[in-house]
Amino acid sequence: MPKNLVIVESPAKAKTIEGYLGADFIVKSSFGHVRELPKGNNAIDIANNFKPLYEVSEDKRHVIAELSRLVKQVDVIWLATDDDREGEAISWHLKEALGLTDAKVKRIVFREITKNAILKAIQNPRTIDYDLVDAQQARRVLDRLVGFELSPLLWKKIKAGLSAGRVQSVAVRMIVEREREIDKFGATSSYKVDAVFDLEKGKQLKAELPKKIDLEKDAKTFLEKCIPASYKIKNLEKKPTKRTPSAPFTTSTLQQQASIKLGFSVTQTMVVAQKLYEAGHITYMRTDSENLSEDAIKAATSTITTNYGEKYVQNRRFKTKSDSAQEAHEAIRPTNFAVQGAGNESSEKRLYDLIWKRAIASQMADAQLEKTIATIYISTTPEELIATGEVIKFDGFLKVYMESKEEDEEEDAEQKGMLPPLTIGQIIDLNIMTATEQFTKPSARYTEAALVKKLEELGIGRPSTYAPTITTIQQRGYVVKEDREGKERKIQKLSLRNSKIEIQTLVEKYGAEKSKLFPTDLARVVNDFLVENFGNIVDYSFTAQVEAEFDKIAEGKEVWTDMIRNFYTDFHNTVEDKKETADRGKATGERKLGIHPQNGKDVMVRVGRYGALAQIGNQDDEEKQFASLRAGQNIETITLEQALELFKLPREVGQFENEKMVAAIGKFGPYIKHKSAFYSIPKGIDPLAITVEESVLLIENKRIADANKVVKAFPQNPELKILNGRWGAYIAYGKLNVKIPKNKLETAVDLTYEECMALVDEIPESKKAMATKKEKADEVEKEKKAGTKKVATKTKAVTKSATKTTNAKTTETKVAAPKKVIKDVTKVVGAKITKTISDNKK
Repeated sequence: MPKNLVIVESPAKAKTIEGYLGADFIVKSSFGHVRELPKGNNAIDIANNFKPLYEVSEDKRHVIAELSRLVKQVDVIWLATDDDREGEAISWHLKEALGLTDAKVKRIVFREITKNAILKAIQNPRTIDYDLVDAQQARRVLDRLVGFELSPLLWKKIKAGLSAGRVQSVAVRMIVEREREIDKFGATSSYKVDAVFDLEKGKQLKAELPKKIDLEKDAKTFLEKCIPASYKIKNLEKKPTKRTPSAPFTTSTLQQQASIKLGFSVTQTMVVAQKLYEAGHITYMRTDSENLSEDAIKAATSTITTNYGEKYVQNRRFKTKSDSAQEAHEAIRPTNFAVQGAGNESSEKRLYDLIWKRAIASQMADAQLEKTIATIYISTTPEELIATGEVIKFDGFLKVYMESKEEDEEEDAEQKGMLPPLTIGQIIDLNIMTATEQFTKPSARYTEAALVKKLEELGIGRPSTYAPTITTIQQRGYVVKEDREGKERKIQKLSLRNSKIEIQTLVEKYGAEKSKLFPTDLARVVNDFLVENFGNIVDYSFTAQVEAEFDKIAEGKEVWTDMIRNFYTDFHNTVEDKKETADRGKATGERKLGIHPQNGKDVMVRVGRYGALAQIGNQDDEEKQFASLRAGQNIETITLEQALELFKLPREVGQFENEKMVAAIGKFGPYIKHKSAFYSIPKGIDPLAITVEESVLLIENKRIADANKVVKAFPQNPELKILNGRWGAYIAYGKLNVKIPKNKLETAVDLTYEECMALVDEIPESKKAMATKKEKADEVEKEKKAGTKKVATKTKAVTKSATKTTNAKTTETKVAAPKKVIKDVTKVVGAKITKTISDNKK
């Protein structure tokens, strides 16, 4: 039997490490945290100096039982959890849960999973760092106290099921404030003047007026002055410039660049990075350090010299700006710079490529550029035109990597091409000069990456908190990430060509959004309630100050219970006071829009149990009416006229299969309800105008799509199916989706019941538990979408009944052979319906 037991957090990491150690070592996983604060109000003994009362998680009892059995059979237990506060806390919890003595325990840490790093860690063990444990406990206890005391208050004053948190509520506040800034923004127009000149040999020179012209009449006057003008090159100025590479990735900069370059969400980035780390390809992915070790710099230098030559080498040592950064740790980098590609799946390969390029570029030479500025003289006016160009003299690090900017920064980072050959005094001929109307833009809405960047700038949160915070505010219904179509507006364009001025009215599309974070009405009212009643909790500087205190605890400079006590006393008293004094009507964002023109009742909007709604009649009116707000509407900007339109729905469209079809709008947009089932109405079709024929077509197409989705059903178990998905065939078992191996995708239709269940059994218990949670969450969403719990329950019952009937009549049913790539069924059906309806109208 092995003499040593090594405990890590994840099974993937355990598998990698076990290959580096000899027969005397067995490596097992704790599957993350093993002890948690229990739910309910008994988790923290406030009277007993805020003592946390931990318990082994229900899903980890079998893990602790297995580890306890192994502990009795070995001489030494090596706690090898991650080298950060969370990892230190997991080691401490393992020690407590397993009843380990100091004599039998050794704590080891490493920032990369390589043989050298593991063996070096074994040779340099230490004890558990209780300062780091206390810092993690302080965060956990403070966040529980804030959430546990604030959440019931929100339930009482606004609606049930809400939550608040020290970091998540600040993130929501930032998004709400940005949205209100955009709502209040008034765009102003001005005219940008551009010119194109013809040169010899068919070459052209593009130039612009350095300043914009405010009014159309002034723009026209300028062009009129230029009709008789002659033009020449007045001055040529060449400036040598350089570009310096960015530091290697920290957690936040990796999340930002992965979002911009790869389109990854913050959570996806961390999941993929975790896989790369556990497979030994990169160093630890939760870090705020930009530092590289001397060994890493030497390895990068060797790779650069081999691949590109010595002239491309320029070593740099980066000093992280954050005071709390642990410089002993490293930035995110490859464990072996000589390996240019790593990872199993496409997402892993792409992220590794990004990490490799950024780290390598940080040790490469500056890019040497030459910027040329040509000043163009206009004979009829003192204004001058400017043409700029840029040429790369030596590419340096640009040979490998160029940082991408957020879209609102792209104009400043726009690359200029090289100017054609010019000489001072050269006469040039005008081809065309335009003055185009442009509008000012409000601050851009946050993407996930931009929000991470802002949180980091303000000192709010730490590397381990960004991804879960952004995930939480979306799951809680405070923020939605979505694309939105732009709007159209008219602009004026004046063109001077051949001594004539032409004025055109054009239409431009503006305001289109992609993967932006939008606050819901719920976010607005919860934020306002917290800002008014608990300003310090959502204050940016306070939240950053709390993070600084956690850092002091981690450094042994502050006692964690003292920090909690100093915060909690005033906070608790404020909560108790607000239970009685906070205005519930105000807390729901209630806003009176006006009087109903027909019945004289008040028309108002507010947040209700299932989201934002319009209401006719006061709260004590027994015949009051309700209507949900449409997508894109919010309680702060909706007008009386727009609210009254909402009450025209739901409307009965007609009959189909002896059951009525009802058009309505819910949380997820317009839909047709028929036989307790819901069918989304595609974009471009007005639920107020949809006809019987259109509704029937919608229902029938959806039924066809659903039927084609099933590749194979199994009478042995109605919960097991092989389905067609967006990326090919997969196994669905209840709410659990199981990947089919690539070598069996083409013949997925031939998989037997036993083969499918074997693949299901391979799924980790943790993932199965998540699927169960998702099933419960989906049931809640169904209830919300239906409008009442009764309707949702009825829908579920009908579905189950239909499933049983189908399965009773069929054996193993082969429907459609899967393809490697299949189009999104919903999109295809929606497009077909829209086209058919359009053709019918024609």
